[in-house]
Parts: sequence; structure tokens; C-alpha cells
Amino acid sequence: MSSAATRATGPDHLWSVDEHLEDILTTVRPLEPIELNLLDAQGCVLVEDVTVPVSLPPFDNSSMDGYAVRVADVAGASEEFPAVLDVVGDVAAGQADLLHVGPGQAARIMTGAPLPPGAETVVPVEWTDGGLGEGPVTGMRARSLAPEGAEGHVHVYRSAEARAHVRAMGSDVKAGDRALEAGTVLGPPQIGLLAAIGRGTVRVRPRPRVVVLSTGSELVQPDEQLAGGQIYDSNSFALTAAARDAGAIAYRVGAVADDAETLRSTIEDQLVRADLMVTTGGVSVGAYDVVKEALSHVGDEDEEGSGVEFRKLAMQPGKPQGFGSVGPEHTPLLALPGNPVSSYVSFELFVRPAIRTLMGLDDVHRPTTRATLAADHALTSPKGRRQFLRGAYADGTVTPVGGAGSHLVAALAHADALIVVPEDVESLEPGSEVEVVLLG
Repeated sequence: MSSAATRATGPDHLWSVDEHLEDILTTVRPLEPIELNLLDAQGCVLVEDVTVPVSLPPFDNSSMDGYAVRVADVAGASEEFPAVLDVVGDVAAGQADLLHVGPGQAARIMTGAPLPPGAETVVPVEWTDGGLGEGPVTGMRARSLAPEGAEGHVHVYRSAEARAHVRAMGSDVKAGDRALEAGTVLGPPQIGLLAAIGRGTVRVRPRPRVVVLSTGSELVQPDEQLAGGQIYDSNSFALTAAARDAGAIAYRVGAVADDAETLRSTIEDQLVRADLMVTTGGVSVGAYDVVKEALSHVGDEDEEGSGVEFRKLAMQPGKPQGFGSVGPEHTPLLALPGNPVSSYVSFELFVRPAIRTLMGLDDVHRPTTRATLAADHALTSPKGRRQFLRGAYADGTVTPVGGAGSHLVAALAHADALIVVPEDVESLEPGSEVEVVLLG
């Protein structure tokens, strides 16, 4: 079970937000590293430094389409007195057998092509007549259309300094440099760098697999017809999306009816693809809150250390919470309340840090800041509870969005921050400085 088993707590103990979060983060451990192909490693965290085996670029190459020449041969060149050079051929990107550029010679060179032996600089094609003898040109004619363009003479109308328009070998990174350090999250640029230095696989902590399951006989899937007393299941969609946003591979399970055996069976079936399980609903004290009943017998109930503890937290919304582990692999499980706002706030405070911990990240929390409260009237908060109000943050100011009700989904959709009201504060006046958790 979780480390809560060592705490001297009774059924009426009111946990603080910090105690509950600490219990989660001291129990959840980063996933074991594995070797993955580059694209499969997107979004994962490196577990070791990556050293550059070959310099980038691996050779001097041209940054322009133009002509590779010697500096002395184009010194003083102008439109009135152009330098006239013999064109000895083409140098294309990927070419291995290179021409030699001698005195009075030039080689047509393409962007990315190796600087040929003897050449000291590159003049852009726009500084030349392109070998056509008709004044400055705007580009090269395709070799397939004009193969003779690689031979004959070229007029150069401007001089060039040594190594102009040349990308030097190792000017990006040098062999032996550290390309990426352990702890880096692999996004598209990092994956591009790994490919560029020849790494086809990389050792990472995998993205955690999170199974999201909502409970309630009243829940109906979107696009289906509502009957009396029914509502659409929004929690499982919101939390699955939130888990993916946090970096997880998330699986959404359709709503499970208020039947303990059905719920227990569903959870046991889902354990095979879960590094973390999240349930929503059924954690309060009602006669149909079956999550407690079901989770007391999930998986191998004789497995030492398994079990889920249900708690009351000194917070609003989200007072009822559950945390522990289930099944033979001791899969962590967080049981969240069913009201949409309670569920989402609980996810941000507790589930998201757990996901980021499984990923092996050092910083698992949303960023926070201080902001000035912009409100029409004072905000009230129950004494002894840490309240989280939805807000819109901009330029150091936060404005409440909607009320404190835990069912206000529309207000949540227009919020990008949580306004934190401490346990010892019962009223916040407009203009007060408040702590804000930034959600996006």
C-alpha cells in the first residue's frame, strides 16, 4: 500500500493537500528505462547523456548555390571588370568524388555540397552570369535542362573573402561534445538532432500508460440520446486529454455503472495496460458510491502492500480522494471525485505530478506566480480549507471565472489558472495579491 499506511491517521483525519500530495510522490516511482526507436521516444525523458560521435556538419560545405573559387581569382571583381573563370564541373550535395579547383577555375556548387579541394570560398550564383554571358542571374539553370552550364566560363561580378558562404566542419557541434543531457524531454528538435548525429535508438524512461475510468449509472456517452436523469460523461474525456497533455499515453474506458462487481472486473481487466489508474466518481459517502467497495478487492487482494485508502482532504473542491495501489504489480491508483470541476482540479494537483514523476522529470508541478485579484466583490472561502477557484490570468492580474460550484464545466473551459485561497483566509478583497497556478 502507499506510505499512508505508516501514518497515524483515523477515518476522521482531515488530510492537507500537501500531505496527500507528499504521500503520492513518495510512493510513485519513475518507470524503468528502456531503449526506443527515435520516433517512439518522442515525449520521453533521456536517462543518459548523449555524446556526439561525428561533427556537424561533418565536412566544410556550401551554404549557397554558386561557384567554389579561389579568393585570389575573384579579388577586385566588379560588373565593369568581372573575373572570368573556367568552369570545371558540378559539385552536388552527397557527392563523394570531388573536383579540384585550380588557379583560374571554378566549380558550380550546390547548397550543402562539400567544398572541393583547392577552393577557398563560395560566390553566390547571383553574383555571376551563371555561365550564360548575359549579366547577373537570379539562379542556376537545372543541370537536366542545361548540362553545358557545368562547363565553359563564368563571369564573377563581386569579390569574396576566404570561407565566405562556407559552413565549417563542426560549426554546429563537434565530435565528443555533449549533444543532450540526461533529463531532457525529447521533442521534435531533439529527435532531429539525434538523427543528425546518427542515433537510431535512445535510452529513455517510457511515457507512462494511464487508464482513465469514470463511474456512474447516470453517465451516457456523447452522441447518444439522453434519458431522464442522465448526463453525458465528460470526466473521462477531460481527464484522458489532461493525461495526454501531461505526457502520458492515456486510454479512456467508457463509463461503468454503479455496480461493484462490474467495476472490479473492469479495473482488473485494465491493469494489463496501466502504469497508473485514475477513476472518477464514487468516492464520497453515498449509498451508490461503489468505488470504495470495489477497490477493496481489486486484483490480488492477498498481495502484501496493495490497497486503496479513501480520505477527506482540507480542500475545496475535491474533499473526497482515494490513493493506493492495486493488483499484483502494485499499480498506483488515484480515485478522484465525480463532480467535473472537483475531478479536474484534483487531476491537476495530484495526478499530473504523479504522471510527471513516472516519466522521471525533476519538475513535476505546474508553474505558479503571484497576481493581483481583479474582482467585483470580495471572494469568500471556508475556514480550514484550501480553496481552488478558476481564473483567467493575464499580465499579472487574475480574474475569477464562474463561481465556486464543482459542477460548472463551462466556467472551467474558460479558465487558464487556479486561484489559491489558503486555509487560514476566509475572504479576499479585490486588489489582493494571490497565488496562481498556471494551467496552460
